[in-house]
Amino acid sequence: MNAKEKLVVFGAGGHAKVVLDIVEQQGNYEIAGLLDDDLTLQGQRFFGYPVLGTRADLPALLSAQLHHAIVAIGDNTDRAAVAAQLDRLGWRFANAVHPRASIGRGVNIGPGSVVMAGCVVNADAYLGAQVIVNTGATVDHDCRIEDNVHIAPGCHLCGNVGVGQGSLLGAGSTVIPGVSIGKRVIVGAGSTVIRDVADETRVSGSPARPAD
Repeated sequence: MNAKEKLVVFGAGGHAKVVLDIVEQQGNYEIAGLLDDDLTLQGQRFFGYPVLGTRADLPALLSAQLHHAIVAIGDNTDRAAVAAQLDRLGWRFANAVHPRASIGRGVNIGPGSVVMAGCVVNADAYLGAQVIVNTGATVDHDCRIEDNVHIAPGCHLCGNVGVGQGSLLGAGSTVIPGVSIGKRVIVGAGSTVIRDVADETRVSGSPARPAD
């Protein structure tokens, strides 16, 4: 039996616990440890794994035996920044897809993306790089989710929905078929989006309207 490739997880918070659990259940990688910029965590163990260092240690850790990573940070901006640094240094990104997620035919899942337990991603949906589809969320057929998007727990996207780079769709929100959501949009928890949303807009309510 071939040895599993080793994986470094960047981030040591609540989101990282879920990512670690998914990686364990997938069984594709051996988790070498974590990195986090919180100096109080250095030399400690987190969720059973050693904290190997901070972002400054990324170049030294990269080797022929250790070159896969996943960024376990929920905030879109922070996750994108760390992923960009990893990419520049030559790290390769792993995906974390829970065994109890349902992934349809023709689905594309970009590098570094996470799909959690109870999610449904249906036929011909596209997930870009560093996307989070959080617990119990659904992404229906032909949706296109661009890089660094976070689809929060219990969010439901109907068919042919587009979501622009860096957007956050809050817990329990719903987007009706064919709606386009722009870049860096924030959709409030429990909202129902029934019309297109422009870039860098906050919307909330049912139906969703621009927030004050």
